[in-house]
Amino acid sequence: MNRTVENGKTLLVDGPASVTVVSGKAEVFGSVLRSASKVVIREGKRLPFMIREKASFQISLGENANVEEVDGNTIPPSWNNAYEELMKVDARPVVAIVLGTVDSGKTSFCTYLINNLLREKRKVAVLDGDLGQSDIGPPCTVAYAFVTKPVTDLFNLELKNAFFVGVTSPSAALKKVIEGLATLKREILEDNPDFVVINTDGWVEEEEAVSYKVRLVEELNPDIVFCIQQKNELTPLLDALEKFRKVIVDSPMTIRQRSREKRKSLRELGYMKHLKNAKVQSFPINWLKLEDDWLLGLDRALGNARYARKLYELLGMKPLHFAELPEKICIVVGRGRGINKDNIKKIEEFAKKKAIVIRKGEESGLLTALYDQKRKFLGIGILHEVDFVRKTLKIYTPVSENVSAVAFGKVKLDKNMKEIPVFAEEEPLEPTTVN
Repeated sequence: MNRTVENGKTLLVDGPASVTVVSGKAEVFGSVLRSASKVVIREGKRLPFMIREKASFQISLGENANVEEVDGNTIPPSWNNAYEELMKVDARPVVAIVLGTVDSGKTSFCTYLINNLLREKRKVAVLDGDLGQSDIGPPCTVAYAFVTKPVTDLFNLELKNAFFVGVTSPSAALKKVIEGLATLKREILEDNPDFVVINTDGWVEEEEAVSYKVRLVEELNPDIVFCIQQKNELTPLLDALEKFRKVIVDSPMTIRQRSREKRKSLRELGYMKHLKNAKVQSFPINWLKLEDDWLLGLDRALGNARYARKLYELLGMKPLHFAELPEKICIVVGRGRGINKDNIKKIEEFAKKKAIVIRKGEESGLLTALYDQKRKFLGIGILHEVDFVRKTLKIYTPVSENVSAVAFGKVKLDKNMKEIPVFAEEEPLEPTTVN
């Protein structure tokens, strides 16, 4: 469709859609768009095109996309005030962190700051700490990029490095998220940026969330903290961050609230982006350092022959794989093999640990990350299969070279990149005794 919008108005476009400027001038979060500029809006995203000169657009809308014209600028005045406060900070580099609840406009605000800094010819890095709605890295990672030209969507940036956390919510891995962001921040500073803008997740309102955010801010030690709020939801967090320089920023009135399903679909786009050109590749287990192998314990196979024989005897069979982890015994058997429940109880009594039985193939779909020898992030993959006979990992990934380490996540994907339940530890066992 063609659309002409008068100066001083804003065109709100909900994706999936593409918008081409035919004539005139518009801005998206401070990125200036002129004739022939094209912007693609992802599903679940909304972009505001602020008209600076009467503009004509060619708009293509996907399913459930929408276009709405409103008067004035939807960017709150407090955003410009916040940018001015940022420029007043004397330190170099300046580290700024953005806090706010889910769908408060944190990413949009970061984009606005970045584009305005680029206009001033500053060297800018953005560190993305939102595991569940990652823009720069794959889902389940924290990642960073250096921004060299104005952007309308941080999703289009090319990541410089990432740290795999392996979950979509920080509540499941507090220490690891903080470690990852602190590690990447140190790496960014080695490249001497003028400004570092840190985006964060939207978990801020519970007592545990406030405690986590305080620990995160203290570890990252920013020069300025931007707090985006719609009402007074950040008051407990603001009080807890007493010693830091804080600036309150308004959430846009036109912000779009997304459902849990919409947020999942955005993650699926992230998986697809970072698994482009992937294929199943085999990696010998003994060539790899395995990290966070919480499910199978592939690097913890029983080494004590006498102990192993005793466990096999109690089990009544020799499984494909048998490993002792700190809190459980992992037993992998063939898809059709049955195990006597009483034998499992005997193992648990002997080892004084819970015994988990995993059917061959249940490991398939587990999200993984691949690193090189210097622990630089190479990309993600999906565990296709563990070949216990040849002792290899078969991983669906675009990464093929220099793989020295594989980290296992706690997210599972099907063939369509949709998140599915991870292996359930309480699955019923076959009552049949196998000799």
